[in-house]
Amino acid sequence: MSEKRMNTESFNLDHRLVAAPYVRIADRKVLPGGDTLIKYDVRFAQPNQASVPIKAVHSIEHMTAEFMRNHTDKLIDFSPMGCLTGFYCLTLGLEPEEFFPILQATFEDILAATEVPAANEVQCGWGANHSLEEAQEAVRAFLAARDEWSQVMA
Repeated sequence: MSEKRMNTESFNLDHRLVAAPYVRIADRKVLPGGDTLIKYDVRFAQPNQASVPIKAVHSIEHMTAEFMRNHTDKLIDFSPMGCLTGFYCLTLGLEPEEFFPILQATFEDILAATEVPAANEVQCGWGANHSLEEAQEAVRAFLAARDEWSQVMA
């Protein structure tokens, strides 16, 4: 990897050295008013070796954005990574000891879901591009590795 630091935090991470699945703090910023934004890298698949199917990614995004707000008012955004290996979760000051149980509860909600919220052409830009079953399969595997979430590097 180049010695030059990039502006984007994830571009400075050697993706060959990580061991997915994991959850790590990717960024932390203190705002002028004193609030702290904490951005999490919620990595499902091993970079450059696997990816999460696009319909699963889309459905996990919808369900997490909806269901996590039942567990906290500190979720700002939950968005997929373009590489389809995971998600970024932007929170208002949720430290890992608070965030991990919320993430787990949210993913348990996904396993109990019978439909993907807003998976229609009125509420979504590609309403047909969803799979509850694929999302649940990916989340089930992620939850099965719960004890490994804090282990980022291989």
